[in-house]
Amino acid sequence: MSSDFGARIHAALNREVRPAIAGFAALLGQEAGARAVLFYGSNLRTGSLEGVVDFYVLLPGDPEKGIWPRVSYREWEHEGETLRAKIASMTLAKFAEACRGETIDTTIWARFVQPSALIWAASDAARADVATALEDAVKTATRLAVAVGPEAGSEQDYWRALFRSTYKAELRVEKPGRENAIIEANAAHFDGLLAAGLLAQNIAFERDGNRLHPLLPDSQRQEIRRWWNKRRRLGKPLNIARLVRATRTFEGAGRYAAWKVHRHTGIEVEVTPWREKHPVLAAPGVLWKVWRAKRRD
Repeated sequence: MSSDFGARIHAALNREVRPAIAGFAALLGQEAGARAVLFYGSNLRTGSLEGVVDFYVLLPGDPEKGIWPRVSYREWEHEGETLRAKIASMTLAKFAEACRGETIDTTIWARFVQPSALIWAASDAARADVATALEDAVKTATRLAVAVGPEAGSEQDYWRALFRSTYKAELRVEKPGRENAIIEANAAHFDGLLAAGLLAQNIAFERDGNRLHPLLPDSQRQEIRRWWNKRRRLGKPLNIARLVRATRTFEGAGRYAAWKVHRHTGIEVEVTPWREKHPVLAAPGVLWKVWRAKRRD
């Protein structure tokens, strides 16, 4: 493994964040007995405390079976301000497996080839394990990018091909050009990352200015594409299974939905104990209230 590649990932993970975000992560990590907490998403890039911040809480233990991660919503009062977080929880061991591309999941390595920050860790060993997992996420994404991308092109061309492929495999609706927005918003992060990922895996390439020509043997390219085709076919069913599971296990779903309604419509929704416990059953009544309120406007 290239020492430069490892140093690059380590530096990216150790970026500074606002004290409120670091404090929230420490609270979540300590309460959960976690090994580490990762912060990612648009708030990482902008530094804003508005909206919902995104955390991955990585737990000790063996890789879990079944559907993961477990998702929850949490609010925290900090110095007179309410911070809101959507939290995905899973074991660090399963996270590492997913980053290596050993599971059918496509969301973990595709998400964490993008910027993230390791803002709380229980130990130096946990910090090292997370850094290794993130290196593996970049390697997995890089392999697929050159297998589905053009024969030769700019690094951005390969990242665009990667994100277009993963979006199609998942049950999500992205606006055309969403992949361009991700790359442009994180230009410094992606600059040179593809080449670094290839070098870390001893995948040779030729360079002509800003264009790369990966020298990936046909047999290896076919092997990667077979690996991807299986995950592409199972991507949407897996997403559906996660959504079904979330209707039963999303902790704080009622409060999260009420906040979203208020944010987008200005209408206050009371979070009763019943609505908190049965957010799916409560949804028609909430929508009726919103419709009536908007009719009166």
